Amino acid sequence: MLAKAQQTALRRVMEFTSHLPAGLREHAERRLRENLIGWFTSVRPSGQPVSVPVGFLVQDDDTILVYSQPGKDKLRNIAANPRVTLTLDETALGSDVIRVEGTAKHVPGHPPASDVQAWVAKYGEHIASAGFGTPERFAEMFSEAIMITPTRLHAFARAS
Repeated sequence: MLAKAQQTALRRVMEFTSHLPAGLREHAERRLRENLIGWFTSVRPSGQPVSVPVGFLVQDDDTILVYSQPGKDKLRNIAANPRVTLTLDETALGSDVIRVEGTAKHVPGHPPASDVQAWVAKYGEHIASAGFGTPERFAEMFSEAIMITPTRLHAFARAS
């Protein structure tokens, strides 16, 4: 069952999905709010794209919050080239893909994940089962915030 804060957020239309037809928009927004893992793609200075799984949270201002461990390549990559994608795909056939293009920036001093109520509401029960212990322990390990500002959204979902 979704936390009250998540239920309230479900009623708000995301600005960056407003170009989609109503049914697809609702589907994309649900996936963006409820999926636990997305593929964050940044680009190395050599030009090689790198995709890694991340937890993410769409915030009230439509930015997308991601936490990283310190010193990871994605932090160096976005410092050199802020253009990124966040992709969701749960199907073996690729028939339900949500891809967000945007710009990312490292946000030193952002509140830790354990202090972000919506993050804890979304991930709290999953943190222990994923081997991170408590939200506080997760926040110690993944202490670097990355903020994605969406610039374009692609959504493809085949009716079942």
